[in-house]
Amino acid sequence: MKKLLKILKWIAILALSIGIMGGLLAWYLHTDISEERERRMQSSEHFVDRAFVNQERQAESDLGMEFMQEQFFGDQQREPEGSVPVISFDPAQLQNKADPGLRTIWLGHASVLVEIDGYRILTDPVLSQRVSPFQFLGPKRTHQPPLPLEQWTAVDAVVISHNHYDHLDEATVRHLAAQGTKFFVPLGVGQYFEDWNIPSSQVVEMEWWQSEKIGALTIIATPNRHYSSRGLLDYKATHWSSWSISGPTHKVFYSGDSGYSKLFSQIGERLGPFDLNIIKVGAYGPGQAWADIHMTPEEAIQVHLDIGGKRMLPVHWMTFNLALHDWDEPIKRALTAAERKDVAVVTPKIGEIVHAGQPFLNEFWWDEVD
Repeated sequence: MKKLLKILKWIAILALSIGIMGGLLAWYLHTDISEERERRMQSSEHFVDRAFVNQERQAESDLGMEFMQEQFFGDQQREPEGSVPVISFDPAQLQNKADPGLRTIWLGHASVLVEIDGYRILTDPVLSQRVSPFQFLGPKRTHQPPLPLEQWTAVDAVVISHNHYDHLDEATVRHLAAQGTKFFVPLGVGQYFEDWNIPSSQVVEMEWWQSEKIGALTIIATPNRHYSSRGLLDYKATHWSSWSISGPTHKVFYSGDSGYSKLFSQIGERLGPFDLNIIKVGAYGPGQAWADIHMTPEEAIQVHLDIGGKRMLPVHWMTFNLALHDWDEPIKRALTAAERKDVAVVTPKIGEIVHAGQPFLNEFWWDEVD
């Protein structure tokens, strides 16, 4: 009976997807790349035959029978059955300028508030209920954010890794833009901000290794290994990146979505080590599915070692049902690999503050959820 209900659920989703694809096609056909943006993209060494490419080989995704069998009949527990602990964030804390030093608050998925040397930065902020073109369909949050979207203010800057819906959220962007937040985005992604009528003065579109300043902070777009798409006909039409954020006394690295790559060693050689590495550990497929674009938890630990850093914050797991594994498998595998390689990993609850340079007591809170 359970399997039958699962099949009926996916049949319904596929049927609705047909309508969604039609809507996305109509949307895409009315989205034109500006002439200046097109010129910049054409001049990029990573843009070949009207698409961005990875420097390392990217195999075809393994979406064969094994994947389909797991999708429809897999017995993974992809969402927590109990309540995920969330520590509420007091909006009054945003009334004053960020304190000196370095502290982070995981908001869920890949969204992290980084307060670094007096500035507030958000990584891939997604505060909507669903990661989808529509809020009535698609993966829904397994927990609420520690602070509702409408209460966010005084964010100095945002770094966006790529255009997927679980990393680029229109509602969140619009709200933060109205507050005067500045956005640092990969090449091509600025088109969405232009379509959303975000002032160009608030958007900095960057190629890999390009460096920009915001106050005393230096933001550098760094390489990674992924892809992009937001509609039906825009596969790899915009670029993707990881990010280096450095201030007068602290440095933070954010991996974005990525498969494992030798590019991370290059980042470590040029910019490392960092005080904190925010690295994705979740959303990988069975077998070799997605192997080139989504690293495993063990590979994430290796990325931390390649980059060089004091601590690692694992992200991109648990908040949304996006992959074919148990919801808590990524953090368990990451901790096992970290212990084996003597990597310092912090595992905060959603909304819990982690201060750099101060002891942090990891709690295995996921074990208490189900």
